[in-house]
Amino acid sequence: MQALGGTIVVDLTRYLPGAFASSELLRLGARVVRVEQPGGDPMRQTAGEWHDRLNAGKESVVCDLPAEADLAQALLGRADVVLESFRPGVAARLGVGPDDAPPHAVYCSITGFGTGGVHEQRAGHDLNYLGWAGLLHDTAPALPPVQAADLAAGALGAVVEILAALLQGGGARIVVSMTHGVQRLAPGTPVLTRGFACYSLYECADGRHVTVAALEPKFFTRLCEVVGRPELAELQYAGDQEQLKAELVGVFSAAPLEHWLRLFEEDDVCVGPVATQAEGAHVFGLPVTGRAPALGEHTADWRRELGL
Repeated sequence: MQALGGTIVVDLTRYLPGAFASSELLRLGARVVRVEQPGGDPMRQTAGEWHDRLNAGKESVVCDLPAEADLAQALLGRADVVLESFRPGVAARLGVGPDDAPPHAVYCSITGFGTGGVHEQRAGHDLNYLGWAGLLHDTAPALPPVQAADLAAGALGAVVEILAALLQGGGARIVVSMTHGVQRLAPGTPVLTRGFACYSLYECADGRHVTVAALEPKFFTRLCEVVGRPELAELQYAGDQEQLKAELVGVFSAAPLEHWLRLFEEDDVCVGPVATQAEGAHVFGLPVTGRAPALGEHTADWRRELGL
């Protein structure tokens, strides 16, 4: 799908949220020019594999702000979309704020806490935003497996707002708050993060785990029939969920993961594996097209094109 073919995105961000957002815009056909500080996005050093995957197919221009604001402003003059992730007010001080972008451009600021609130200038990263928003209460002290504030509330939230603005003809100035956005993901009643035995993880005999998400009675009833414990079906939503969990622990611990996957292969029971990252990528991963640019690889070309 190349719905954004011909669209130029100037990406001033650093770290994960902006890189993921512009990679999604690239996937939809946009041309993405990353404006990097001398030394590059810190992800080049701290998470090189992640950086390369998220920036494959983009262009890199090195620009020392604010000293070289003329280069950045010339790039903004060509932009249909501008992404930045500085603290509120910093982009403007560097000469690349909303007023420095052309009126037709969609200018999107990815922030930790939005603008105008008491936390506006507070420093933070994904874990902080999740904590402030209340999403870690049921799982602490365990770390979340995915950076939901960065990727969902920040990156994908920005992409949604940008696409909506482009549909309206552009010319928008957008502020995305990762903390506000991720708070909308918090369930009102945490029944799926604590409680139901029919929605849980169970260890198998080989130390691997199976996912059970048989919320509908028809799925749970069939699961109980397949494992030879049909009498457990009537306990699905009984008050004592720990008793049912203990029964299912005994069931799944009796055989390795592969046994359960084969057993349930032909049945609708909402059961699956806790796959490794490599296993998940092998089946569901999207191929990486192109390569990540070397730092500043396209600086000279853009300077020539812009007459600088």
